[in-house]
Order: sequence, then structure tokens, then C-alpha cells
Amino acid sequence: MIDLRLLREDPDRVRASQRARGEDVALVDALLSADERRRSSGVRFDELRAEQKGMGKLISRATPDEKAELLKRASQLAADVKAADAERDAADTETHELLLRLGNLVHPDVPVGGEEDFVTLETHGTIRDFGAEGFDPRDHLELGQLLGAIDVERGAKVSGSRFYFLTGVGALLELALVNAAIAQATAAGFTPMLTPALVRPQSMAGTGFLGQAAQDVYHLDKDDLYLVGTSEVPLAAYHMDEIIEADRLPLRYAGFSPCFRREAGSHGKDTKGIFRVHQFDKVEMFTYVTPEESEAEHQRLLEWEKQWLTSLELPFRVIDVATGDLGASAARKFDCEAWIPTQGKYRELTSTSDCTEFQSRRLSIRVREGKQVRPLATLNGTLCAVPRTIVALLENHQQADGSVRVPEVLRPYLGGREVLEPVTR
Repeated sequence: MIDLRLLREDPDRVRASQRARGEDVALVDALLSADERRRSSGVRFDELRAEQKGMGKLISRATPDEKAELLKRASQLAADVKAADAERDAADTETHELLLRLGNLVHPDVPVGGEEDFVTLETHGTIRDFGAEGFDPRDHLELGQLLGAIDVERGAKVSGSRFYFLTGVGALLELALVNAAIAQATAAGFTPMLTPALVRPQSMAGTGFLGQAAQDVYHLDKDDLYLVGTSEVPLAAYHMDEIIEADRLPLRYAGFSPCFRREAGSHGKDTKGIFRVHQFDKVEMFTYVTPEESEAEHQRLLEWEKQWLTSLELPFRVIDVATGDLGASAARKFDCEAWIPTQGKYRELTSTSDCTEFQSRRLSIRVREGKQVRPLATLNGTLCAVPRTIVALLENHQQADGSVRVPEVLRPYLGGREVLEPVTR
């Protein structure tokens, strides 16, 4: 959530942020009104409570004639205090609920617009000309079947659409990717983490996933637990309700977990193969820094993502995501999109978001610097979303006979294999 003091001091900035996101601007005025009621009812409660506390002394010193009137006033005060307390609690609840609906303030440099209004910042690698090489590229599903690596038919039989099996060399390729990604993160100073896949509502809400993203979340009603769509959620909640000493920052974690997404609203999109699925595994980077360090840390996370995709020898571009395509918690987000030959376009493989103080305020995570205690900043960045990375690897590194060249960075984790050979032709 944002700082209420900032809202009071500069409501136009908050309105502009909401407008840029394409969100409800009227929410800002509703929140200002609720906050004013919360503060005024709090002052009234304090005044009445102080008067009530002093009434005992007045009654003890009063004459018999005065005492009757004071007792009458004391009775009225008790009722007024109770009413003021209820009014204060109601205003406080309304303020908190409205505050939770407000997205993070967008960074001033973020391009304004919708999904297609991003700005391309960089382009890396060379897109292969398969025509010049003398063959038409196969898509990842055909390649996966040739290699005995992907089985979507049995995935659908067992679990329904958008589920899959990774088999044989496909399973080995996932393990190689995860191990290589964790090795890179560990070398960069991240602490490897295996995280829970089920979290409590306060953890999910605290990271901002029960607002605009709620339709994509799986909920277990009987247990009131949520399946995470990313290990960002447990990694953010890991230090919930804690005060972290400044000399421990930055804290950097690399979480590996299964991820579950309903993919609501994506009917008809990417239905073939394993590009858009309901369950997948991912290595996620998550960091805690001081607010002053968040922009520099955001650039560092992006550099680690670029290092990873470059090591996989994939052509990709970096985009600055537009305001209307930001998640509620992100002030700014960069995506790395890899070229997918059979789609003829770049598709998102990794993203990194600067959430500033938004999540830490909701989760009550603070940093202590001397005598000062204040919210810190949180950031996240995908290192390896496994299925999409496999899609990009198979299509970009395929050869005319259906085999797939293995990037050098993965070979130590695949027993030294340089090529994945078809099991069927």
C-alpha cells in the first residue's frame, strides 16, 4: 500500500498514477474522505475518553447536589465514548479497505498506455534465418514429441487442458535449467530457497495478488489457503511482521517452487503446447533493500536476467512495460522477451518489478537504521520460468533433423550432452 501521508500531501500525484494505470480515480477521493473521518473520529474519541477519565475525580469531590448531575454526565459520556469508538473503528476499516484497492504509484519514467504501448530498451542476439539454412523451423511441441520430451495429450487426460508431462530428456532439461539458474543466482550472492506452494490469505493479500490478479489465483476453500502463482509470495511474506537491521541489507533470495495460475481471461491464447499452462516450475529472485536503493537494485536484477538469457544463447529484447500493463504492486517493470521462431515474435520469458514500499507496508516489514524504523523496498525478478524457457530453447536451437543443440551453460547439468537427439523421426 502507499503512504497515507503522501496521499494527503500530494493527492494529484496519486490521481495521475491511477489514471495512467487505467484504474478508478474516484477511489483517491473516497480514500481521502475515509481518512479524514478516521482522523477526526480518532480525535473525538480521545477527547471524550480523556473527559471520561477525569470524571471519577470530579465525582469524588462533588457535593451531593453536584454528584447527581455528574453521574448523569458520566453515563452520557460512556455512551458517547462507545459510539465514538465504533465510528473510529468503522472509519479505520473503510480506510484500510480502500487503501488495499489502490495500486502502487507508477514511476514517472514508465510509458503511459496499455499492453502494446511498451518501449523497447535493448535488443540482444541474432534471429536465425531458417530459410537461408534450408529448412522450416518446427514448433516446440513437434520438437518435444520428436525428442520424447513433452506429452500434452496425457497431461490433458490426467489433469485437463493446459497441463503436461515433461518426459525423458524433457525432465532432464528442466532439472538442468533449474540447477544452472540456481548456480548463477548463488554465485551472485542469492540464498537458495525452497518455498511453500500454499500460503495464508494475509501472505497473498500482502503481496498484492488478491486485487486485480485474484481471478488468476487458485483458492482451497476448505483450508482457506492459496496456491502461489510465483514464489514471490512466500519470499515476500518470509519477513512479514519483522524489523530488519539495516546492516543486513540487501537480502537476496532465489526461490524455486511450483507455480499455479488459472489463466483466467486467456481462453484461446497459446493453447498449443506448454507456453501458457496452469502449473509450472520457476526460479525467482527476490530482494529487500532500502527505498533509496530500489532503482539501482532493479537494474541489477535486470542485468542478472540478461546474463541468464545470454548464457542460453537466446535472441531477446528488453521492454519497459507500460502503466496499464503493470501489476498492482509494481512501480515499474522490465520484461525480457525471447524470440520464438514459429510465432515470428518476441514473447515474455522473464520480468522484474520494483515494488518500492508497497508490499512491505502491507506485510509490516521494516528496516531499522539507528533509532529510525521505516518500511523497506522489495523487488522481484524471474530468473527461469521453465516451460517458456524450454519453448525458446527448443525452437531457437533446433537443427534440420529435429535434434536440438544444447547451450554450453547447460551441458554440465546434462551429462555433457551437446545435442538432444530425436527418439522418433
